[in-house]
Amino acid sequence: MSAKAISEQTGKEFLYKHICTSAAVQNRFRYASVTAETDWDRITQDHPWLLSERLVVKPDQLIKRRGKLGLVGVDLDLDGVQEWVRQRLMRETTVGKAKGVLKNFLIEPFVAHTQEQEFYVCIYATREGDYVLFHHEGGVDVGDVDAKAQKLLVAVDDKLSVDSIKEQLLTHVPEDKQEVLASFIIGLFNFYEDLYFTYLEINPLVITHDGVFVLDMAAKIDATADYICKAKWGDVEFPPPFGREAYPEEAYIADLDAKSGASLKLTLLNPRGRIWTMVAGGGASVVYSDTICDLGGVDELANYGEYSGAPSEQQTYDYAKTILSLMTREKHHEGKVLIIGGSIANFTNVAATFKGIVRAIKDYQGPLKENEVTIFVRRGGPNYQEGLRVMGEVGKTTGIPIHVFGTETHMTAIVGMALGHRPIPNQPPMAAHTANFLLNSSNNAVTPATTRTASFSEPKSANDATPAKKPKEGLPAAKATTLFSSHTKSIVWGMQTRAVQGMLDFDYVCSRDEPSVAAMVYPFTGDHKQKFYWGHKEILLPVYKNMADAMKKHPEVDVLISFASLRSAFDSTMETMQYPQIHTIAIIAEGIPEALTRKLIKRADEKGITIIGPATVGGIKPGCFKIGNTGGMLDNILASKLYRPGSVAYVSRSGGMSNELNNIVSRTTDGVYEGVAIGGDRYPGSTFMDHVLRYQDTPGVKMIVVLGEIGGTEEYKICEGIKEGRITKPVVCWCIGTCATMFSSEVQFGHAGACANQASETAVAKNQALRDAGAYVPRSFDELGDVIKVVYDELVAKGTIVPAQEVPPPTVPMDYSWARELGLIRKPASFMTSICDERGQELIYAGMPITEVFKEEMGLGGVLGLLWFQRRLPRYACQFIEMCLMVTADHGPAVSGAHNTIVCARAGKDLISSLTSGLLTIGDRFGGALDAAAKQFSKAFDSGMLPMEFVNKMKKDGKLIMGIGHRVKSINNPDMRVQILKDFVKQHFPTTQMLDYALDVEKITTSKKPNLILNVDGFIGVAFVDLLRACGGFTRDEADEFVEIGALNGIFVLGRSMGFIGHYLDQKRLKQGLYRHPWDDISYVLPEHMSM
Repeated sequence: MSAKAISEQTGKEFLYKHICTSAAVQNRFRYASVTAETDWDRITQDHPWLLSERLVVKPDQLIKRRGKLGLVGVDLDLDGVQEWVRQRLMRETTVGKAKGVLKNFLIEPFVAHTQEQEFYVCIYATREGDYVLFHHEGGVDVGDVDAKAQKLLVAVDDKLSVDSIKEQLLTHVPEDKQEVLASFIIGLFNFYEDLYFTYLEINPLVITHDGVFVLDMAAKIDATADYICKAKWGDVEFPPPFGREAYPEEAYIADLDAKSGASLKLTLLNPRGRIWTMVAGGGASVVYSDTICDLGGVDELANYGEYSGAPSEQQTYDYAKTILSLMTREKHHEGKVLIIGGSIANFTNVAATFKGIVRAIKDYQGPLKENEVTIFVRRGGPNYQEGLRVMGEVGKTTGIPIHVFGTETHMTAIVGMALGHRPIPNQPPMAAHTANFLLNSSNNAVTPATTRTASFSEPKSANDATPAKKPKEGLPAAKATTLFSSHTKSIVWGMQTRAVQGMLDFDYVCSRDEPSVAAMVYPFTGDHKQKFYWGHKEILLPVYKNMADAMKKHPEVDVLISFASLRSAFDSTMETMQYPQIHTIAIIAEGIPEALTRKLIKRADEKGITIIGPATVGGIKPGCFKIGNTGGMLDNILASKLYRPGSVAYVSRSGGMSNELNNIVSRTTDGVYEGVAIGGDRYPGSTFMDHVLRYQDTPGVKMIVVLGEIGGTEEYKICEGIKEGRITKPVVCWCIGTCATMFSSEVQFGHAGACANQASETAVAKNQALRDAGAYVPRSFDELGDVIKVVYDELVAKGTIVPAQEVPPPTVPMDYSWARELGLIRKPASFMTSICDERGQELIYAGMPITEVFKEEMGLGGVLGLLWFQRRLPRYACQFIEMCLMVTADHGPAVSGAHNTIVCARAGKDLISSLTSGLLTIGDRFGGALDAAAKQFSKAFDSGMLPMEFVNKMKKDGKLIMGIGHRVKSINNPDMRVQILKDFVKQHFPTTQMLDYALDVEKITTSKKPNLILNVDGFIGVAFVDLLRACGGFTRDEADEFVEIGALNGIFVLGRSMGFIGHYLDQKRLKQGLYRHPWDDISYVLPEHMSM
C-alpha cells in the first residue's frame, strides 16, 4: 500500500524539522511520549519543561475526534497529567465500532488562546492535484469541514501563491493574521510536497501574538516514497489503526515483503477466529474476504493477507508457516478451516509456491490435526495442475483433510464449502493438463487468419486501428479509441525475456503475420540481439541501450510496455512520452510514489497517450495483442479462448482478477473482446470510465463487465454515464471490498487504492449506486458469472450477438524448460554433482544447509569434510585438517612454487596468473608427495612387508621413498611442523598403525643419513590414511579410493595457496619491479667454437 497513517508525534517531528516558513512556529520539539514502561523521573530529566508549564495530554493512536470523545486532558500540571494517564493507560476504550487499549500518550505544553485564534487547515491529495482546505473557525466543533471550508486546488506541477491563498482561503480572516497564515500555509504545502504526504490536517492551528502553534495534527505519508525520503524520514514506524493490535508476525511478514520482489501482506483481525485465509493476489484476497463475510463469517475471520508476484518456494514457506503457527495456537470447539485460494495466476509458477506451502503443512501436521483443521484449495495458472496434485498428496500422506479444486470450480466456491453452505464434491472434474493444450494431437496446424482475427459478432474491417485525433490548438490531445490491433507493434523496456516470449507465442497462436514486439530497451547492456521463438523457428529481436535509438529505428511502434523498476519507471516513462509515435504505455511496476504517478498522468493527458498501470499486469485483446504476462501461459490462453475475439469487454483493477474474468467470461459467453487491468494504485494512469467509453464506442463490443473496488469514486462516473445515456451497452458491474464495512477497524487491502476514506468510497455504496443507475449488479462475486450469462443470453436472443463457429488455433511448440518443469520430457544431464546444491533458498553442502554448518561451528575442516569426502567428520578430524592447512601454508620464498609466484607477480601479472604459476610447480618433487607417500606406505604395510624389507626393496628398485627426506631439516634439526602434528595425532587418533610403520621406516633411513626424515608431506599422507581408515566414516575401499584419486594432494594445494597469495600480495605491497636473474648465479656452459 502507499498512503499510511503516521502518529501525531512523528508528524510533528517531521514538521518541526523540515518546514520552511517566515511564520514563527512555536513549541518546536516540545513533546513527550508516555507508555506503560515510562519512567516519570527520567522523562522529567529529558524534558524539564514538564515541571514548570501547564500541559496537555492525549492518546496518540490514530484516534479521530479525541476532543469530542473526552480523550484530551487540558491545562494540567504534571501531577494532573500523571493522574489523567493513570486512569486511562492500558484500559479498553470504544471508539466508534472499534475497541482498543490506550497505550501511547503525548504530552505537550498547554497554549492559552481564545476561540477566535483557532483555525482549521488540511491538505489532501486527489488525482488532479492537492486540495488545500481552510476554515477560519477551528477546534473540536469545526463540524463538516467539506461543506464549510474554503477550498483551493493546486493542480499537479503548479505552485501555491500567497495571493491565491489570501483571495480564496483567507477571506474571513482578520487582516492582521493573513500574512502569518499565508506564509505558514505556503511553508506547510511545500513541506507536504517535499516529504510526500498524502494527507495533512491541523485542527486547531492557533495564531497568537507569539506565533503559530500546531495543536492537533493527523497525517498520512506515501510509504512507497521511502527510497526518495529516507534521509528526511529516517525509520518511520506506522502504527496500526485503533482497535487492532500490532503483532510481531505482521512485522515479520512486512520485513519479508520489504526484502522481496514479491508481495506479502498479513493483517490479523481476530487471532482466535476459526476461518483463516492464505490467498494469492491482491484483488482475489479481497474477494475471498468479501465472500466469507457475505456468508456470515465476519466474526470468525482471523486474518486478511495475500501473497503474489511470484514469491519463491522459501518465501511462500515462511509466509505459510507464519499463518499455520498463528492458527494452531488456540483450539476452537468447531475446529478450524484454512482457505488457500486465488485467481488464475498470470506468471506465478503455482507448483513452486505450493511446494513452500506443502513444506509448512508437513512441518505443522501435528498441530493442524490437534486443532482439527480442514484445508480448502482452489488455484489456477502456470503449472497449477502439478501444484494441486502435490497439495492433494500431502493431504493423503498426513491425514489432514485437504480438498483441492482447479479452474473448473468457481473461484470462491470453496468458501461456501468451508463454511458448510454448499456440498463438497467427492471427485471434482480436473481441467485438462497444460500439455493437452500445447501438445495438440490435431493435424490442424494452421488456421486461416481471417477466422480468428475478426470479432465473433462483427465483420472484419480493413484496418481496425483508430489513431489519436489531432487536437485543436490549445487543447489536450484526444486519446485513441482503439489501443491495439492485429498490426500493433511494441517496444518492451527491460530484459523480460519470458514475458516477450509469451507475447510472441500469443501472436503466433492468433495467426498474426509478424511478432508484436519490435525491439527491447535495456540500458544496462550494449546494443545486441536476443533470441526468441516464433512458432517452430528461432528469430532475433534487437535490444537497444537507449530509447532514442529504438524509436528512431522502429517508427512503426506505438506501444511501450515498461517493466522498469519502481525507481526508474517514472524517468523512463517521461522519456518515452517525448516521442509522438507512442500512444499507449503499460507500466507494470508496483510502488511508484503517487506524486510521480500524477505527473505521468498529467503529461499523458497533454500528449493524448493512454497509460495502463502502474501496478498492473496489463491487458489483452484476443486475436490481436497482449501486454507482457497478461492472460497467463498458453494453456490458459487456449482454455479461455483468448486467441480469438468474443463480444465482451471488461476492465478491472486487479491483474489476477482480470485473468479470472477471462475464465468466467469464456465459460459464460462467446469470449473476451478486450480486457484491461488498470492497476491497483490510487491513481491509475487510465480510469474505469476511460475504458468503458472506449468499449461503448467500439462496434465489436456488445456488453461491458467492470470489476470495481473499494476506494475512490471512479465507479460513480459510470453511473452518470448510464443515466445520461452516454453508455447504452449493458454494463455488468461488481465492486469488491464489501467486507470493509463489517470490520470494526480500518483494513488496508492489498491494492494501494483499496481503502475507503469516506462512506461514498465503500464497495457497498458504489454497488448500490450502480444498481440504481441501471447497471447489472450481482448480489455477490459468487453470482457474477451467472449475471454475465443472463445478460449475454438476452443479447443472443435479441440477435445482437451472433456466436460464430469455433475454429481451433494452430499448435505452438512447448519450450524445453517448461516441458521439463511439467515432467513431460527427460534428458540425460551433462553434469552430475553430489556435493553441493545452490538451487533452493539456502546453499547446501553435501546435504547440510549452510545455516546448520555455522550453527554447528564446523569450521573450515568440517566444510572440507563435507565437500571433499561427503561426510561429517569427527571434531578431531576437522581439527587435524585445519592443522594440516596451517602447517603447509608456506615454507619461505625459496621453494619453487613461491619463487614462481614472486617472479610472476613482479612481472606485473594478476593474482590468478601468479597463483597458478606457483601451483603448476607442485608435483612429485615439490609438495605433491602426500598422495605418493600414502600409496607407497599403504601398499607396503598392507602387503605385510617389514619396514626394513620395504626400504631394501625401494633401494633395489632404484626408487625414492616418497615423504622421506628434507633439504634442510634432519634428525638433529627436526621439523617442528611434523612434531606438532605428531603430538596431536598420537593424542586424538583412535589408531596410528600407518604412522607407526612410517616412523619405523624413518629410524632405518636416518641411521644411514640424518636428513632422511619423515617430512611434513609424508607425515600428512600416512596420518590421513590412518584417519580415513579408523574414523568410522568410510569403508576400507572408500578410504583407499580417496587416496587413489588424489584427495590428499589437495590438502597441500589448498594450504600452500594461502602462502602463494601472501607472497603475491607482499611483492605488490613492496612495489617490487621486474625480476631478472643475476648473471653470476648462472653457469653458462656453451659448446666450443667449431670451424670447418
